[in-house]
Amino acid sequence: METFLRYRDLPSFCRTKDKDACERLHRNCATEAERTKEAYGLILNTFEELDGPVISLLESQCKRVYSIGPFDALVKHISPPQSNATLISSSGSLREADQSCLSWLYQKPPKSVVYVGFGSIAVFKRDQLLEIWEGLVESNKYFLWAIRPDLISSKDASETLVRGTKERGCIVSWAPQEAVLAHPAIGGFLTHCGWNSTLESLIAGVPMICLPYFGDQQINSRYVAEVWKVGLDMKDIYDKNVVAEMVNDLLDGKKGEVQKSMARMSNAAEKSVTEGGSSYRNFDSLIQDIKMISFKGEHSFHGPSLPPY
Repeated sequence: METFLRYRDLPSFCRTKDKDACERLHRNCATEAERTKEAYGLILNTFEELDGPVISLLESQCKRVYSIGPFDALVKHISPPQSNATLISSSGSLREADQSCLSWLYQKPPKSVVYVGFGSIAVFKRDQLLEIWEGLVESNKYFLWAIRPDLISSKDASETLVRGTKERGCIVSWAPQEAVLAHPAIGGFLTHCGWNSTLESLIAGVPMICLPYFGDQQINSRYVAEVWKVGLDMKDIYDKNVVAEMVNDLLDGKKGEVQKSMARMSNAAEKSVTEGGSSYRNFDSLIQDIKMISFKGEHSFHGPSLPPY
């Protein structure tokens, strides 16, 4: 990562002003990294075409690495057709999604809407959220925004957003994200760049504007913009003019350049989880290795220490 990672791209705990806390976190991370090498194997929710250099480095340090992502997409390929509906309906969403936004999307032209979703944990200050909203309005683009009740502590700010979006926007408390991203009206995704959201965007082929909140999201956003070139990185910036500019860049100005990279990566993601693809093969290897361990365990196998399940 030396050639492209900047200080501002590091996780927030690496940038804290509390030196003692920073050192404790670094020690914990270093300890866990060393312990990882002792594991029988690593199961990663990514795919070789996306994270090849990182996976290669991990393979040089760890016994076995199974990259089987995007896992949600893989599950749909390896599951019997009759079970897909059950799997999709129990996809792990923490809230009940408002399906009405899909009807709103069907009234909009192809690739004309920016979907805004910041996951289940991110929290914003009132001024930050208003800057994002004003930028979306000033972009003159349609936008669909999933605003959780606890996304912001100030109730009046949330009410202001709802009142001010009737002309070009739609606000729901929680959206069916995979269905939204797969909708033909969606042309961009303003996201916190959590790993699940990033993979879902890649599978759907929707370019991203990244506004990370904490943890791995900082590095994810840099990869999106600088390495994979499937979006724009807006980290740490809460300015309506920048928001409007990036929305227009994504849907108009840089649309061809970013969309071309996204189409290539989206195709690679789809191929990786279909029969014969890298993640499909790695998942099969994982299953075979688990069977082998189980068989040897029944015959007094004295290999790596494994959980009893």
